[in-house]
Amino acid sequence: MAVETPVRPGSIDPETPQRRRIAAGLLDPRQFWQALPEALRKLDPRTMWRNPVMFVTEIGAVLTTWLAIRTPSGFGWLITAWLWLTVIFANLAEAIAESRGQAQADTLRRTRRQTTARRLGEERVWEAVPADRLRKGDVVAVEAGEIIPGDGDVIEGVASVDESAITGESAPVIRESGGDRCAVTGGTQVLSDRIVVRITQQPGESFLDRMIALVEGAKRQKTPNELALNLLLVALTFIFLVTTVTLQPMAIYSKEVMAAAPDTLAITGTGIAGIVLVALLVCLIPTTIGALLSAIGIAGMDRMVQRNVLAMSGRAVEAAGDVHTLLLDKTGTITFGDRQAHAFIPVGGTGAEDLAEAALLASLADKTPEGRSILALARQRTGTAHGAEVGGDWVPFSAATRMSGVDLGSRSLRKGAVAAVSAWVRGHGGAVPDELDGIVEAIATSGGTPLAVADQTRVLGVIQLKDVVKPGLPARFAEMRRMGIRTVMITGDNPVTAKAIAEEAGVDDFLAEATPEDKLALIKREQEGGRLVAMTGDGTNDAPALAQADVGVAMNTGTSAAKEAGNMVDLDSDPTKIVEIVEIGKQLLITRGALTTFSITNDIAKYFAILPAMFGGIYPGLAQLNIMQLNSPLSAILSAVIFNAIVIVALIPLALRGVRYRPSSASTLLTRNLWVYGLGGVITPFAAIKAIDLLVQFIPGIGS
Repeated sequence: MAVETPVRPGSIDPETPQRRRIAAGLLDPRQFWQALPEALRKLDPRTMWRNPVMFVTEIGAVLTTWLAIRTPSGFGWLITAWLWLTVIFANLAEAIAESRGQAQADTLRRTRRQTTARRLGEERVWEAVPADRLRKGDVVAVEAGEIIPGDGDVIEGVASVDESAITGESAPVIRESGGDRCAVTGGTQVLSDRIVVRITQQPGESFLDRMIALVEGAKRQKTPNELALNLLLVALTFIFLVTTVTLQPMAIYSKEVMAAAPDTLAITGTGIAGIVLVALLVCLIPTTIGALLSAIGIAGMDRMVQRNVLAMSGRAVEAAGDVHTLLLDKTGTITFGDRQAHAFIPVGGTGAEDLAEAALLASLADKTPEGRSILALARQRTGTAHGAEVGGDWVPFSAATRMSGVDLGSRSLRKGAVAAVSAWVRGHGGAVPDELDGIVEAIATSGGTPLAVADQTRVLGVIQLKDVVKPGLPARFAEMRRMGIRTVMITGDNPVTAKAIAEEAGVDDFLAEATPEDKLALIKREQEGGRLVAMTGDGTNDAPALAQADVGVAMNTGTSAAKEAGNMVDLDSDPTKIVEIVEIGKQLLITRGALTTFSITNDIAKYFAILPAMFGGIYPGLAQLNIMQLNSPLSAILSAVIFNAIVIVALIPLALRGVRYRPSSASTLLTRNLWVYGLGGVITPFAAIKAIDLLVQFIPGIGS
């Protein structure tokens, strides 16, 4: 199995995936020329038929080519050339979108190389084998400086791993056994220590292989929304086809028709010219959105990749845009995760400095993040720097006792959960002050966590630990609310503490004392009401909920089970990124809706701009509607065909970049689309066709 050669930590190599992803987010003019050969290859009818609107356009271009060869004329050849350009420009939009993903995939491929793995053989002996011979379930050992040969879970040891080859971030990360940070990716490098990894993927199915296939669009399938929109476009195409065909018999009744369509352009010698009918049809069918629809979907997945999120399907990106309920873990997502010591509250007449010193001594053996924060606050309050030089019998913190401390001769200091410390004090014949319960309840109500400090027979006071809500999140949740998205915080805390954190963070609801079963039940209840649900997770216990959620974002640091269950993987393992994922999904839907609105109103406008000019001489009443005073029927249709082609090119950057996202309600977005893109679709053709008409009228045989 081929793996990737990692980029050195701190490297500023311009070819790093992160820099390439950023570059891919910008529209480079060179991409037009690089994508042109692929656009020409897509002219194959076996490819074009998948896009019915553009397939009809290609058939029209073939027909006008035959007519122009049969009865040559300058007008016929110009129409034919611009119809072919219309088809090529549509293919170009899709080819450019695909090339952006292809560039990222090529970067990954260039950095892959074969490596050797040390596999545990049948006789429990380590043997060297090529990485591509590894199978699911194999166990391999990786030392410092070696490349991890395949995707798997760490089952023994802890190590610092350089994942810059995958994430683009130079800072190493910790991978260890027995937790939710056990997953490792083939192609990353172990920087320190030794780990034993159980391979979880078959050859060719690794995370890197899937990443390459997905970013280059090889496995992208049309989403249900795209299929539904394609069906609508086919229906509109059929309606305009019928409308255009009926123009021929209507015009036969008029003797002036031959003046509008010279004999050399007619199919039968009577009626409107075949080339004119084809050109009119192409101008009226929704070619704009038909040309850009696929590019919009591909670009949506590309924007996910730019933010280091690997979407397993376009459906997942779309679902993110339709999410109604957002489930977020409190720890690490809403709060920083490590509770910090905030205050010392003495009880029973204990002095503040005495409490701080006792808390410091009782926390010296506590290696948890909370213990370190207590040491920092106590040293600040006492001005001392006690450390390992303090003599005594240390009592490390453990989950069983829920306490840490030290025995110093006649003194026995303990710090830990209030219930555990209170029981320890009573066990030594001491009493718990009545005021303790009130202090503990007040801290819990405010969203904090109380810890008690005791000296054998008496409680000295309480340490207030506080979960710090990440800055900016309340404003982000307010934006979600304006978008009609309900946010729910999930936590294992008691309901009182959970309520306080929820109010501070600004979420709409919370689920306290949550178990994996509770998460799954909550998702099912939300979905029964017809709502789409998104959530993040990193552990094996999150896998059922991730699989049930419409958008399940697994952390790259999490277990393989979590990554297999979700339909997105966050390479940066940032739980708050789910908010960005929803915004990207919204932007995809907004972009598609905006350009669809523009395309349909654009077609209607072209209908009323062209027909009066074409048939004003045949039906005098229509001449009054020729408000643009186009030069001649032929210049009108040629101007419309030219505009129809160049508007596709003009909108490619918008399709790839996406319509600017502004958090707001669905009704506000609809109103904005109608005014900006609906009204723009009406006005633009009138102005552009008139400008083009002023130029083409000087072409011999086209002007009046």
